[in-house]
Amino acid sequence: MLRRTLLATPFLVTGAFAQGAWRPNRPINIIVPFAAGSGTDAVARVLAQMLSAELGGVNVTVDNRAGANGTIAATAVMRSPADGHTLFVTTNTTHAANPWLLKRLDYDPIADFTPLSKLGNYIFWLTVGAEVPARNFREFIALARANPGRISYASGNGTGIVAGATIARLAGVEMLHVPYRSTPPAITDVIAGRVSSIVIDLTPSRGHVQEGRLRQLGITNAARSALVPEALTLAEQGLTGFDLLSFAALFGPARLPPEVTATLGEAMQRIGARPEYRARMAEMGFDGGTSTPAELGDFVQRQIAAWGEMIRGAGIEPE
Repeated sequence: MLRRTLLATPFLVTGAFAQGAWRPNRPINIIVPFAAGSGTDAVARVLAQMLSAELGGVNVTVDNRAGANGTIAATAVMRSPADGHTLFVTTNTTHAANPWLLKRLDYDPIADFTPLSKLGNYIFWLTVGAEVPARNFREFIALARANPGRISYASGNGTGIVAGATIARLAGVEMLHVPYRSTPPAITDVIAGRVSSIVIDLTPSRGHVQEGRLRQLGITNAARSALVPEALTLAEQGLTGFDLLSFAALFGPARLPPEVTATLGEAMQRIGARPEYRARMAEMGFDGGTSTPAELGDFVQRQIAAWGEMIRGAGIEPE
């Protein structure tokens, strides 16, 4: 477990409390289900700085608890006191995919958490190591078709698992899945040539692509992204109907008191309204945008249904 404390400097303290609003009386701990260096970790650290400022300078820590497809972190948050001092920055892995990927889930993504705000959407792309002899997506599929079961894809989260299996199904090829606890070691092995490919978000991978250690073959969104306008979509390269949305969001444990939910929700609305929020997230390759707690609750329910459809369609059996 890695823990780092982010301190807000005095000039960053901008938050104001309404009369009778909840005030944190000790540091707030944000639990993250993936390792330091992952895209979710990077998003959480930017959020921690801004949330500290909005809440009057309270210390906000980021606590990485990787493993078990995010269930270790989710269970820890579920069991935490519902007092606003433990929060959860997580993704569709724990809150949309896991109910369909795992036979046993020790938490309920709806009943065991209080939704606070969506944080935005990741941009994922299919990447290969520099030594893989495929310059584009069609060449990659041709390579996989010529070498059934020998072309591999790594995954460090639910998105990587589902994306890899769906690409293989839609393209009609057989690929080997190599799972990891989190994305940083998975990227390392793709760069080293131990694994052929990985569907990964921009935040931890764009630098490797720019420096030639990884080669991107297309993004998973149905529409191109303004964050990487040069990247084609996989759908426009022949993977018809492929559209995969991956999100990040902020939750607390279930049954947060209304005044805590209101204070944190309002703080997130102020953060989302600041141009700096979108700008800093965009620098990392993350499409930032906040929501109300109610909007996030409705969104998660729709995403659980959508991911269930994708996972069943990909032929993935729960483990």
